[in-house]
Amino acid sequence: MQETAVFDISMLDSEEAALEYLLSFCWPSGVRFCPRCGQHKLYTLSGGRYRCATCKYTFQDFSGRWINNGSLSPSTWLHLAHMFLQEYTVHELAQEVNLSYNAAYKAVTTIRFALLAHATDARQLLGPETGLGKYIKGKKLTGAPPARAKGAIPVFGIMERNGWVFIDLVSGIEAETVFHFNHSFHLTLFRAGNIIYTGKYRQYDALILCGDDSLPYEYIRKYDHDFPIKEGSFWEFGHSRLKRFKGITPQRFPLYLKELEFRYNNKGGDMLSLLLSQLCDLVPDFDPFKK
Repeated sequence: MQETAVFDISMLDSEEAALEYLLSFCWPSGVRFCPRCGQHKLYTLSGGRYRCATCKYTFQDFSGRWINNGSLSPSTWLHLAHMFLQEYTVHELAQEVNLSYNAAYKAVTTIRFALLAHATDARQLLGPETGLGKYIKGKKLTGAPPARAKGAIPVFGIMERNGWVFIDLVSGIEAETVFHFNHSFHLTLFRAGNIIYTGKYRQYDALILCGDDSLPYEYIRKYDHDFPIKEGSFWEFGHSRLKRFKGITPQRFPLYLKELEFRYNNKGGDMLSLLLSQLCDLVPDFDPFKK
């Protein structure tokens, strides 16, 4: 097993050092293989390319990996990942690394997809209930998926146990159901913009969803608006961060939730190495929309 290099801030100013560092996450064993068929017998070509002796696939080191989105340089990716963990805004990231806003936004979205894809419930979160999987075509993030069906707003359950948080997609419950529970069964609701957060529900400490203009926000009772924040809880960690995110839509909301889950569960650890290992991993080779 090849030992992963230790991050040094000077890598941000060296393409060679940044590339070597990222490659240690792409090929942690130190041995390259075909990302399409997994075979190890390769031919070396010019321009940093390889050809599989078995399936004849021609590839480079980042082929088929999340980091292959955006055509960014190794030092730019490393800089973006480092700043992402420091919670810079997309606008600040774009200015710092001299990218357009759209390029920086796509890079940050790629990071969030990589984090989500490594969650234990990734297959469900990339499936029909969210539609996020339709953003992935040919192992690349491309375009926008078909418009979300009106009213199909996913609801998530939050469970915090022993300092760890788990955020699940709750099947069988829609946004309107949450409002029905509030109106008929006094489930407490709290609103921050289009984000709705509830009191305890069954095994979950709370339900959470991101709505749109189709929801009847007027049903939330006035006395529900002041949310009691427990010191040291996930919600103390997460609520202010959610408020800082701009332009969250119901469909993309799982990306932000899984980012917060990742940050909360790995606070105090080596988050940069973990994030880079996921960013440099291969895009899952499955179609969650197939039975």
